[in-house]
Amino acid sequence: MIEKLIKDYNNRENPLVRVRVGRFAGFVGIFANLVLFAIKLVFGLLFGSISIIADSLNNLSDSGSNILTVVGYTISGKPADKDHPYGHARMEYLASLFISIIVTFLGFEMLTTSIEKLTGNPTAQSYDKVAIIVMASTIIVKIIVAIMNFKLGKHIDSKALKATAIDSISDVIATSAVVVGMIITPYTGPYTDGIIGIVIAIYIMVMGVKLVIESSNTLIGEAPDASFTHEIIKKIKSYEGVLGIHDLVIHSYGANRCFATVHVEIDADGEIMHSHDLMDNIEADFLKNEGINLVIHMDPISVSDPETNELRQKCLEMVSAISQEYSHPVSMHDFRIVKGVTHTNVLFDVSITDEFVLTNDELCNELSNRIKEINPLYHLVLTIDRDYFSERYGEE
Repeated sequence: MIEKLIKDYNNRENPLVRVRVGRFAGFVGIFANLVLFAIKLVFGLLFGSISIIADSLNNLSDSGSNILTVVGYTISGKPADKDHPYGHARMEYLASLFISIIVTFLGFEMLTTSIEKLTGNPTAQSYDKVAIIVMASTIIVKIIVAIMNFKLGKHIDSKALKATAIDSISDVIATSAVVVGMIITPYTGPYTDGIIGIVIAIYIMVMGVKLVIESSNTLIGEAPDASFTHEIIKKIKSYEGVLGIHDLVIHSYGANRCFATVHVEIDADGEIMHSHDLMDNIEADFLKNEGINLVIHMDPISVSDPETNELRQKCLEMVSAISQEYSHPVSMHDFRIVKGVTHTNVLFDVSITDEFVLTNDELCNELSNRIKEINPLYHLVLTIDRDYFSERYGEE
């Protein structure tokens, strides 16, 4: 049914479809939550139940979250302009963060209200069967809304819709707890309403904090998905003439707004114009078929000089030995040698992560000593890459 209501629903790569899906989910949520708010508020005031009133306010805040979703997707769909050359797609992430903050704040307000009721002088309450049935029926509405948001969020890989779906699930749990409280309060006493309110509030706050952290990580700049990175590496290496790649950096400016840079190793003896044409073709292919704005830096390496190849292999084995000794992945790239009258400079890069136990100086000394064991006239010039940070050691 959703496919019929949203134009070009299955064309997920189209930014306009993403906006349509997000706005559709937002408008459905606004309508559903305002209806639920009105119903619960009436019954909450009628029976003087703090948990029902709190649950109604939860739905009211949800409608505000849905408004943020609509606004967020509307702005995220705007094209790039002079002030925002990378587009406005990250507005979707901001909407997700705002929704998460609202969820957390709601839980805190509900917690303080429930505690106040427990510390006061609560009176016993009784609920009409009709009220219990009506409240229970509202759970079905939130389940439908949650399923819709999960489905749409998965369809366009939207953190905002997934956050809204989780919020709806928390509503289902909250309202279920309220219904249980309505049923058992006549048997358990007047404090039941406040206790249930505290339990619901704590759950909502926990979910809200988790959503804030997830949304913040995206805005701050979390590491790209490992499978996505591996697919990019695999595809670049599949082109004939590519000998290796390194220093891949991926930036996301929102859904379908991916920018990447990479160093590609090629044969130094090859025709420069052919190699440049290959880089252009790879970049164009990624933009057309993957939607990734890729920029490639060519790294020519010698593959025909016997002395260079022999020393490269020895250095690879040396780096591999260090990787095994310290149980940490260490890779080597950009290898070359520069021969001089008194010594030969051996230049290459190694890639490690911040978890590596050796400092940069210690690693450089370790490699330098091992290279001099091969030949005392070899001087190491090392560049260490630590998660997008590079530093050169040694003297040329």
